Amino acid sequence: MAKYEVRDGVGIIPAGTTIIEENAFKDNKELVSIVIPDSVTEIEFAAFNGCTGLTSIVIGNSVTEIGTYAFKDCSGLVDIVIPDSVAKIGNDAFYGCSGLASIKVSEGNKTYDSRDNCNAVIETATNKLVTGCATTIIPDSVTEIEKSAFNRRWGLKSIVVPDSVEKIGERVFDGCTGLTSIKVAEGNKKYDSRNDCNAIIETATNKLIVGSANTVIPDSVTEIGAEAFYGRPGLMSIVIPDSVTMIGKNAFYECTGLTSVVVGNSVTEIGKYAFYDCKSLTSVAIGNSVTMIGEYAFHFCTSLTSVVIPDSVTEIGKSAFNTSGLCEVTIPKSVKKIGYGAFRYCEGLNAITLLCPINITDIIVESSTLETLTLGVGIKKIDDGGISNVKTINVPAKKADYYKQRLPEKLHGLIVELPTEKKTKK
Repeated sequence: MAKYEVRDGVGIIPAGTTIIEENAFKDNKELVSIVIPDSVTEIEFAAFNGCTGLTSIVIGNSVTEIGTYAFKDCSGLVDIVIPDSVAKIGNDAFYGCSGLASIKVSEGNKTYDSRDNCNAVIETATNKLVTGCATTIIPDSVTEIEKSAFNRRWGLKSIVVPDSVEKIGERVFDGCTGLTSIKVAEGNKKYDSRNDCNAIIETATNKLIVGSANTVIPDSVTEIGAEAFYGRPGLMSIVIPDSVTMIGKNAFYECTGLTSVVVGNSVTEIGKYAFYDCKSLTSVAIGNSVTMIGEYAFHFCTSLTSVVIPDSVTEIGKSAFNTSGLCEVTIPKSVKKIGYGAFRYCEGLNAITLLCPINITDIIVESSTLETLTLGVGIKKIDDGGISNVKTINVPAKKADYYKQRLPEKLHGLIVELPTEKKTKK
């Protein structure tokens, strides 16, 4: 492997080098600028991955290939020119280049172009947009947008998808924190932005695949796709209409400004990581058709102090409310399965009402704050793991002996029978 150096912020590539090897400058925070000499023909996998201080690069006129993740997470990189020699750009070569404001292909390149001064890289033969930046205007000749093409372009504020686009890859606009306006041109046969919703909807399936900070979900949408609102800190509140039946994985991941969510009454599943790290979320209304709350769905929702879990829910996934701000919670009797640590590290959680026959250790692990445990009827066994600090265990009327047979003896003195519920007259 060639010996690479950085002197006073400038990358030094040894004379005669033909290949910049895999991970050559990976995570080098001192690198500010570099000129790749004409002797170099290939930039390999992740060669400059994580060079966050890199602001200037000149790619030599002999480079024919730029590898996958070659410039991944080079957040300081503002502009780049792809020379006419480049014949192959690997997947996600510019993934996470959050500061990228200008990207152009030199005229004469036979594989890629930046037609119409679009500030993007387009594969000429297929009309596929490979990489965009904060100022990209998608030409109306583009038929496909490659996955992650705009990933973490923080400066991207608005985008128009022309009617020529027939395919949009996964995670195209993930982490575009400034995206406030997104529209599909009228006449597009695959996608639409019906009702001026500020989103991209897959017309045939009615699935919302990309949203923005100003999206209003139309009541014809049936599914919120995976990563649809991934990394939209400007999204403050969202109402998911009753037409929606599914909220996909990572749908609102790291929407750190989101404070209020209403989940419609037709949603049956809240996907894994759906509201992960929505740290400003204070209010969630879960519709009465939800049967599944996925793994890590509300993980790190540190401002969420209360939630009503409807009695339609049958499963709560692993770590679903891990490290949330919950102070108390009721698990309805409809629940049949709770994943490990569903309420782990909820440091303010001091009261749990358990109405379903689930072992308490499946619900909370390593709690130092849980003081009150209220149990329903029919719970067969309860270990003392996770409830060592409990001061009161409430049980139904006339069920004290039942629970003394199922609780460790050292907890018997904490059992308190609740009053008999008075039957209401018809």
